[in-house]
Amino acid sequence: MPFSRLATATTPTAHLGLGLAAVGRPGYITLDRDTDLGADRSVDALRTRTHELLDAAYAQGVRYFDVARSYGRSEEFLADWLNARPDIADAVIGSKWGYTYTAGWSTDAEQHEVKDHGLATYERQRAETDALLGDRLDLYQIHSVTPDSPALTDKDLHARLAQAAAEGLTIGFSTSGPAQADAIRAAVAVTVDGEPLFRTVQSTYNVLEPSAGPALAEAHDAGLTVIVKEGMANGRLAAPHAPDALRAVAAETGLGCDAVALAWILCRPWAGVVLSGAATVPQLLSNLHAPAVDLDADQLTRLATLAEDPRAYWEGRGQLPWH
Repeated sequence: MPFSRLATATTPTAHLGLGLAAVGRPGYITLDRDTDLGADRSVDALRTRTHELLDAAYAQGVRYFDVARSYGRSEEFLADWLNARPDIADAVIGSKWGYTYTAGWSTDAEQHEVKDHGLATYERQRAETDALLGDRLDLYQIHSVTPDSPALTDKDLHARLAQAAAEGLTIGFSTSGPAQADAIRAAVAVTVDGEPLFRTVQSTYNVLEPSAGPALAEAHDAGLTVIVKEGMANGRLAAPHAPDALRAVAAETGLGCDAVALAWILCRPWAGVVLSGAATVPQLLSNLHAPAVDLDADQLTRLATLAEDPRAYWEGRGQLPWH
């Protein structure tokens, strides 16, 4: 698996990754985008910003980079960066299929992405991803699997994914929604010719929404690499919006709310890679202080009190506007 390259890394930031959801397209649901991105969200402006983030992350020891077909032009931006730096051979690249970007580079589109987990969508998007990332792609994930996803039962799709795995591509899935645990357990049980199909799982997990934790621990024990997304809860855990308990712990550590929120996740022994979704280099560098945060038992307990009902959390997330 490509993630074995991270397992031998000695830098503290090797188990932090950079996701490009917030900078691969002009509109997203993260809070404070007007402040972070400003008015110029042209393709060239976001390409430049993406490359600056990738340069800073790589210089600080980050080696996993995460994109998706639906993240606007994130695959293109990442491919441009990789092609301009052929000496970088130790990066691990993951992308996702299953959502099609439909916003046309607009922030006020009626619909920003369309979900389809069918085999035809996989074949189309796999070709699109291959055209950009080629043999630099290490991991291809089904985007946002839920318990009712046809991707969990489609045997033809499973056979095609198993073929891709036999050709050297690692196959994974991501989850979303209040029933993430059910989706994780169902996906871990999928086999082809008696062998597990999925080797990675990427799920939302943070101090406000920790409900997938037990299922992620089970997936880890079953041999999957766990990738954690939305550790900052789409900006709700950043300093301007952080709840009082998080602010208090951050003050005690002398580091930012963001670093503490990500450190809380890094404490989990099953967390293989924790993604930063930073939109600016200062945000990224602050996120990367997370491995330096040493949370004691009392602080961990206080942070655990922030957990919300999963359905309430996801209902609130669904109401966040695309900025």
